[in-house]
Amino acid sequence: MNISRGRAGSGIRYRLPLAGSPLVFHSSLLAPASVAALASLTSTQALAENETPVTLAPVTVTASNLYGNVGYTRDTTTAGTHFELSPKEIPQTISIVTEQRIRDQDLEDIDDVLSNTTGISASHIDSNRVSFYSRGFRINTYQYDGIPTLNTSSAWYFGEGALNTAIYDRVEVVRGANGLLTGAGNPGASVNFVRKHADSRKLTGSVSGAYGSWDQQRGVVDVTTPLTRSGNVRARFIGGYDSGDSWLDRYSDRRKFGYAVIDADVTADTTLSVGYDYQDTHASSPTWGGLPLWYSNGSKTDYTRGFSVAPDWSYYDFESRKVFTELEHQFGNGWALRGTATHAETDMDARLAYPSGFPDRNTGEGVYYYTGWNTGERTMDSVDTYANGPFELLGREHELVIGGSYSEQSNDYDNSYTAGFPVSDLDHWNGSTPEQDWPGFAPSESTSVRQKAVYGAARLSLAEPLTLIIGARYTDWQGRSWASASGNENQHQDDITPYGGLVYDLNDTWSAFVSYTEIFQPQDYRDAGGSFLKPVVGKNYETGLKAAWFDGLLNASFSVFRIEQDNVGVVAGQLPNNGRNYYAAANGVVSEGFDAELSGAVTDHLDLTAGFTHYTATDDDGSFNTDRPRTQANLFASYRIPRWQQLTVGGGINWQSHTFKDDVDGPSGTTRNFEQGSYTLVNVFGRYQFTSELSLQLNVHNLFDKKYYSYFDGYGVYGEPLNATTTLTYSF
Repeated sequence: MNISRGRAGSGIRYRLPLAGSPLVFHSSLLAPASVAALASLTSTQALAENETPVTLAPVTVTASNLYGNVGYTRDTTTAGTHFELSPKEIPQTISIVTEQRIRDQDLEDIDDVLSNTTGISASHIDSNRVSFYSRGFRINTYQYDGIPTLNTSSAWYFGEGALNTAIYDRVEVVRGANGLLTGAGNPGASVNFVRKHADSRKLTGSVSGAYGSWDQQRGVVDVTTPLTRSGNVRARFIGGYDSGDSWLDRYSDRRKFGYAVIDADVTADTTLSVGYDYQDTHASSPTWGGLPLWYSNGSKTDYTRGFSVAPDWSYYDFESRKVFTELEHQFGNGWALRGTATHAETDMDARLAYPSGFPDRNTGEGVYYYTGWNTGERTMDSVDTYANGPFELLGREHELVIGGSYSEQSNDYDNSYTAGFPVSDLDHWNGSTPEQDWPGFAPSESTSVRQKAVYGAARLSLAEPLTLIIGARYTDWQGRSWASASGNENQHQDDITPYGGLVYDLNDTWSAFVSYTEIFQPQDYRDAGGSFLKPVVGKNYETGLKAAWFDGLLNASFSVFRIEQDNVGVVAGQLPNNGRNYYAAANGVVSEGFDAELSGAVTDHLDLTAGFTHYTATDDDGSFNTDRPRTQANLFASYRIPRWQQLTVGGGINWQSHTFKDDVDGPSGTTRNFEQGSYTLVNVFGRYQFTSELSLQLNVHNLFDKKYYSYFDGYGVYGEPLNATTTLTYSF
């Protein structure tokens, strides 16, 4: 078995018998014919000079494109540290969802990607809003090409989960705190979306069309072309349209997106990239909240998954615009300078209604609808610049990275409310109700956050098998907030966040690691008096083993972690004047557990990703965030049938343990406990390659049509039932 094989999106690997010490060649221009000629010529020369056959050392010759994913894994990444490292060399656990895996699993948007990532759980608050959790904590910061955004509010949603994956080369998830690069951020995980680039010096591309359940239709065009004869200036355009209905009554959505990037080799050592990213989503009759969990007599409800509580006039719109630029320069001494900058604007506009109350089991009476017309605008400007390269100390070579970043984000929200309306029989309601007489907007909330930081890290080769990564980040954080209920309030915090990690190479395959970082996270939660809670502070410990086989084509990790935090904001009640939640600080919050992942090529024909995670989370009062699964397992594999190379088949499972929630609002002013047992979702796919250019793929999700709640806390939201999608793709 020889797993050093070529594949879509990766390099072509050859093992050649060349005399002398092993060498490695990397070239985007090295063709198979040239490789064969080189092998033949070298062998002939060796025989002529020695007159007898000689034993020659193997050498790996690699031809790669400009940017290289390798099946379900990746050779190197800068995630977590800004050092270009293999996954085995990073002293934290990391999952990389590659372009090939996105295609095989039919992961159309960010919600799909993160819901299928090891250690991540998704909470679908209603038909559009979704939050993601890792190790018990909500993920509230994201990175785009390594630039962190600032905290996303849990109260206002701007469609992050609906972003289309067609524009991303991969998604990198570093589990645990990542204060070195993200600064003020959540300790559960950091997520980095890496955009595609113009990675070909000749005209290439693909056109795909998909049709699926509930009349879902999707079309995507992806074209890369050189703009100069040599290809030193290249452009890539990706555009698409997605529309259709849903398993929910009356619900439909329409999404369109466009992406353009120009990559220019300004000199042999300098590359400049400029790009624009546009995404637009419109949802008709979306839900706001969900289904009552109980009838007024205390018995549990059991609605069909298609039943919707949304009125027929409701809508939810998002529009996102991002412009970015990257500049990278390679110095002759091995050092490099990289700078990135982005400006992003996102708008939200929604007219919604949510049901309140518990219907009568026989008549359906007892539910009243509250309404809201909510609009918001979020703008962000961010710059990150760093230099990295080697240096010598005490006779050994080490690496250093030094950088700085600046981010500024503003958010403005306006609201309008009506008197609402009752529903005479919720159980048989069809969404028909008169359009509301909306009054003028009343400003609700305005926030701005500014973060300045400098950071540095050194990767020190202490001994042949032992490497130390040590660094720190200084963050200056300033926030301003105005709310109609509490007025103005300002915050100013600064902090030094240390980071350290040791990696010990046990042999060529296995390594052991240990890491430590601190947590610093200012928060916009307010207590009952209207004052901000103090920043979350804490520590993150992690240790484990990693392995890499077949020159990094197959990677594995096992880690044990412990996260300690204080001042974590938790809902403590509702303000009587406006119904908004107020928060209290939970102390002694501890999450500890372990996770494991195997990802990559197992054989020439089998790619897989498998993950398992388990943790417990508690605070001074007991269990913490119990509606998040404590144990999760995921598996997905694709297999190219050896005797029928045109056919690829595969599938997998997502399993999670039971979940529960105490003190959920119940009928007659009571509180109830709600519990959901463990469940398994099964997905399968198949792809037939008619020619090297044309393929047809079928994906089936939730094969056994499992019925489950994706969210329950006062109301319930069902997960997606059985559905299928067929995709026809033509590549050129």
